[in-house]
Amino acid sequence: MMRKTTVLGGVTVALAASLAVAAPASAAPANDGAACVQAGLGTLKSLGLLQAAAQQKVDYSTLADPVNGPIYAALPAGSYLSLGQVVKLHHTNPTLFAWCR
Repeated sequence: MMRKTTVLGGVTVALAASLAVAAPASAAPANDGAACVQAGLGTLKSLGLLQAAAQQKVDYSTLADPVNGPIYAALPAGSYLSLGQVVKLHHTNPTLFAWCR
């Protein structure tokens, strides 16, 4: 099980890194959801949290405030979401994120 987790973690890091650098900064994403995801990955990268996010080591409650953002939600302490869950939220609920507004 540990090997599987390590392999999945490595794949997640590689996927996140490739998404972050796949398109040149001047290239506009094909749709709003993709633009929101790209902005979110850029935000994680600028905060030095991209690798930790890929390893599910970011407590998103520390970035969440329903009124002031930058994640407009009330999250309980210990909200360690997978990067896949966060990417999906960027597509389904972009208004949760300051960088997607």
